[in-house]
Amino acid sequence: MQSENATQANAARAAWLRVLALARSDALDAAFQRLAEAQALPAYRLLRKPESGMAMVRARAGGTGAQFNLGEMSVTRCAVVLDQTGDEAATAGVSYVQGRGARHAEQAAVLDALLQRATWHRRVQDIVIAPLSQALDERAAQQAAVAAQTRVEFFTMARGED
Repeated sequence: MQSENATQANAARAAWLRVLALARSDALDAAFQRLAEAQALPAYRLLRKPESGMAMVRARAGGTGAQFNLGEMSVTRCAVVLDQTGDEAATAGVSYVQGRGARHAEQAAVLDALLQRATWHRRVQDIVIAPLSQALDERAAQQAAVAAQTRVEFFTMARGED
């Protein structure tokens, strides 16, 4: 059984991987460049170069019913390892992103590895993850507002008959 700290660490990593995967490619690229300008990034090598493929998307009827295959979508994956520096061991980072964005997948994998290093974690959170997360929240709020415009309110009027 996993300890509570390991469970929290896994949840935190899942959260930043989600932000990196859902970020717009141009926004991720700009944030990655800001981080690289602030301090030279450590050297890394590709464990698995960005590869595009297909993944089956599954859904549930009504959100709770039996699963069914909805269709396929393009996915790009990448894995990198940051070289060992000083007292820090080599660190592996991974990413899976929707579409065929090889650069997006590689940058997300590098950022995942950096976020696992104590010396880089706060800096990457502040320069990359926080702004991208805010942009995702704003985009979700905008989409909810557009969807709310089509909302129909149903109500029952009381009839005067007894």
